[in-house]
Amino acid sequence: MILNLADTESLPASDTVVESTAWLYESLHDWLANQYFGGELSRFAGGGIALLITLVAAFLVFQITHVLFGGIVRRVVRKTRTKLDDILVERRFFKRLAHLAPATVIYYSTDLFPPEWSEPVERFAMGYMVVVATLVCTALLHAVTDAYGALKISHSSPIKAFVQTANLFVVLIGGIFLLSVLLDKSPWRLVASIGAVTAVLLLIFKDSILGLVASIQIIINDLVHLGDWVELPQYGADGDVIDITLTTVKIQNWDKTVSTIPTYALISDSFRNWRGMQESGGRRIKRSLLIDMSSVAILTDEMLARFQKFELLKDYIQNRQKEVAQYNAEHDIDTTEVINGRRLTNVGTFRAYVKEYMRRHPKIHPDMTFLVRHLPPTERGLPLEIYVFSSDQNWVNYEEIQADIFDHLLSVVPEFGLRVFQNPSGSDFRAIAQPVRPAA
Repeated sequence: MILNLADTESLPASDTVVESTAWLYESLHDWLANQYFGGELSRFAGGGIALLITLVAAFLVFQITHVLFGGIVRRVVRKTRTKLDDILVERRFFKRLAHLAPATVIYYSTDLFPPEWSEPVERFAMGYMVVVATLVCTALLHAVTDAYGALKISHSSPIKAFVQTANLFVVLIGGIFLLSVLLDKSPWRLVASIGAVTAVLLLIFKDSILGLVASIQIIINDLVHLGDWVELPQYGADGDVIDITLTTVKIQNWDKTVSTIPTYALISDSFRNWRGMQESGGRRIKRSLLIDMSSVAILTDEMLARFQKFELLKDYIQNRQKEVAQYNAEHDIDTTEVINGRRLTNVGTFRAYVKEYMRRHPKIHPDMTFLVRHLPPTERGLPLEIYVFSSDQNWVNYEEIQADIFDHLLSVVPEFGLRVFQNPSGSDFRAIAQPVRPAA
């Protein structure tokens, strides 16, 4: 019952590896057939021995290929300049590819088994190959995604959704071929049978189909890039886009939380993309000062003399005084009354001061919209709106610039005889409620 492998006369004349392996398999098959394939019990024992030999051989071959791909290939990859092979190693492409070797050994070992064992073992080996091929293809697709993600174009044209769609098709096709092998059915018959449950499949993959369509429209219409600042109030999302996949879009909000929304929501719902602001080179400052209208007045000679000492108003006061005097003289206006002719006001002079202050500010963009204007008066006063653009788009710096501007303007409002409107507070009411003490 012992195979005599020392019989050198039976060795083939050729010493190639292929012929030696074929001879070894043939010898094992003949020995198992002679020793164990006679009776029912012996056939079961022979199948068990064949299975053990096959598993040991497959394990040894796998260890050899694992060392080859895991060690030698890794060393070679480290020496190359290209990054694609490094990504393939990180995505375990070569390790998955190594599983084809033991699958091949199992497939070609079917002749060692009894006839009733050969077909199941062959199906298992082919199914093993289908699974390995599917895993290899998915690893390759992930590697392509990573390699593309390192390019600048990936931010404006992400392909992750398309790769995920391809990955889904690969897994679906792999599953069909796996069932075909295990059930011994034609894959085309399985596909035809799947067509009968198309409605169910459409329901299952509804989000994936909608996400694929949305991804195509997003790229074609250039709606969203990775890194864009977007706002979707209906989903509570306000921040940067960090990932776009087949079914979801991840947005990191400013409080560092992450909102996940369906990809098709960018098509079906409205949203705001701040990319235009980021690409323009400026960020809008739009804020108003509410002037108490009871403090608005015509400038007196004393106020004009004092304002001429303000560096930002020196030229303005001189030019406006000449213009006003010339107009009044040309129209023979009696200027003994304050309301006659043209006069300078404190609120107009303050607006001129704000314009000159903003124009000389080093952080205000000189080539974008520049407005300092009055809005319609309301019950809360006269709004003096500043509508300019900061040249620094960084959020922290932008807020600092805006705060510095209004710190200064609020502090100089009283210098023009103006007051900023503010609703009465508790201290105001307490001051009114205090009784007036009679003079001693």
